[in-house]
Amino acid sequence: KLGLPVTHLDQLWWNAGWVESHPGEFRDRVAELVRGDKWVIDGTSPATFDIRLPRADTVIWVDQPRLACLARAYWRFLKLRGTVREDMAEGCSEKFDMEFARFIWTYNREIAPLVEEGLRRYGDHVRFFRLRSDGEMNEFVERL
Repeated sequence: KLGLPVTHLDQLWWNAGWVESHPGEFRDRVAELVRGDKWVIDGTSPATFDIRLPRADTVIWVDQPRLACLARAYWRFLKLRGTVREDMAEGCSEKFDMEFARFIWTYNREIAPLVEEGLRRYGDHVRFFRLRSDGEMNEFVERL
């Protein structure tokens, strides 16, 4: 809708077969990406906030209830099992396992505080939107 290039951090982090990138390699990829004048990045990765947030002008945090996230991730797995989503790295077929379920379930306790700290530390200049429901997301997109 914005006409901007979109990159999904999962495409930069994962290699074929769900093999993680080396953290330094990943940071280099992210740094290269944000050298551009205009971009949209999908994904959290607080470990790269120091690279991304100083160059960002807007942050949109989709912060929905964990049960909804868990159910949607499982539904997506059932629907797309055996395929590679366009927002995922090549060679990473859709999966749903206990590690991913745990990531979703503990996100508010383990990841959200890192997001909040990163925003305080590196993002005091950004326009910030925290969208907590489908209705808020739809309204936000309609206003674009």
